Amino acid sequence: MSTETENETARARRPRGLVAAVVVFVVCAAAAGGLGASWALAANDDSVAFAVERNQVMEDGRQAILNFNTLDHKNVQRGFDQWVASSTGPLREEVERGREQNAQQIQQAKTTTEAEVVDAAVTELDRRAGKAKMIAVVKVVQKPEGQQPSEKRSRYEAELTREGEQWKLSGLGPVAVG
Repeated sequence: MSTETENETARARRPRGLVAAVVVFVVCAAAAGGLGASWALAANDDSVAFAVERNQVMEDGRQAILNFNTLDHKNVQRGFDQWVASSTGPLREEVERGREQNAQQIQQAKTTTEAEVVDAAVTELDRRAGKAKMIAVVKVVQKPEGQQPSEKRSRYEAELTREGEQWKLSGLGPVAVG
């Protein structure tokens, strides 16, 4: 091969390399632009904020339902403190009104209950009104002092109300089976 042929071959390769570099640059710039646009849309998308709020309802609601199904007769006041802290509105008022009488009954029964929220789902969420509903399946183990523990599963429907940054129970009742 002559030097002239080698020079022509080298010149022919240079533009291909330059073209390839430009193509890679354009593809990367387009990908970055697309990802940036997606990020901007997601950051301003109301559905993201709704999902975050729904997750907060779920977390706060599960904990509140757990609190309302867990009591230790040896430290019943602590349990009622958790009930008060987990509730709002008429439910909180009901807990506070019946606190002393219920505490005496629980202490006399010498029973401890431990709960586990087995499953739960948010069924309604109105962010503007600060209201939500959820359902939950709760496993409660009752441990009467000196007796064998027993296990019971219950289904609950809970109403929640946003109080500040936290969702609290404003209603809690059993769901009829059957």
